[in-house]
Amino acid sequence: MDLAVVLSTAILMLVAYLAGSIPVGVVVARISGGTDPRTIGSGRTGGTNALRALGRKWAAVVVSGDLLKGILPVLLARFVTGGDPLVEALCAASAVAGAIWSVFAGFRSGRGVGTGVGTMLVIQPLAVVLATPVFVGVILLTRYVSLGSLLGSAAMLPVMLLFLVVAPGTPLSYVLYAAVGAGFIWLAHSDNINRLLHGTERKFDLGLLAGKRPSGG
Repeated sequence: MDLAVVLSTAILMLVAYLAGSIPVGVVVARISGGTDPRTIGSGRTGGTNALRALGRKWAAVVVSGDLLKGILPVLLARFVTGGDPLVEALCAASAVAGAIWSVFAGFRSGRGVGTGVGTMLVIQPLAVVLATPVFVGVILLTRYVSLGSLLGSAAMLPVMLLFLVVAPGTPLSYVLYAAVGAGFIWLAHSDNINRLLHGTERKFDLGLLAGKRPSGG
C-alpha cells in the first residue's frame, strides 16, 4: 500500500477517534447547567443516562451529538478517499472506540451505541431501519435499555450478511465493521451483561420519555 495512503488513513482514523471521544453528555450538562450524567445511574455519558440526568430536551441534544460523532468521520473519510469502504469502516470503528474509551473523559464515557448508529446511517442506512425494531422492541418488552442495545447492535451483523446476498456489491469491509462495532459495544456493556445474568440490571423508567422529572436533575 502506498505510504501516502497509509498516512492519510491513519490521520483519518485519529480524527475519527478524537471526534468520537467528545463527551457530548458532559458538554451538554455544562452548557445547560444540569447534572453531570457521570454522577448518576450508570455513570456513563450517553443518551439514556443524559435522559435521567438532564431530561428529554437536553437528552435529545446528546443523542444528536452522539449520532454526529459517527456520521461526520465516515462522511469525511468518504470525501477524502472518494469512497474507499475499508477506510470508511476503519474510521467508523475508530469513532465508536472513541465514544467508549474517550481520551477526554478518562477513557470511560459512553457505550458507543449512538455513535455506532451514526456510522451505520452513512454505511448502510437500511440496516439501521431493519435493526431498530429489535432495539426498540426489546426495551419496550423488558425495559432493559442495555439488552435492547446489545441485541440491536448484534442484529446489524445478520442484516449486513443479508445484504451480501441480496446486494452482491456490498463491501465486505462494511460487513466486518458490523461485527467489530457490535463487539466494541458488547465489550462496553460487560458490566450490564453481568447484571443481566444475575438479575440486578436497572430497568428503564418509561415515564422519563413522558416528561417525568429525571433523578438527580
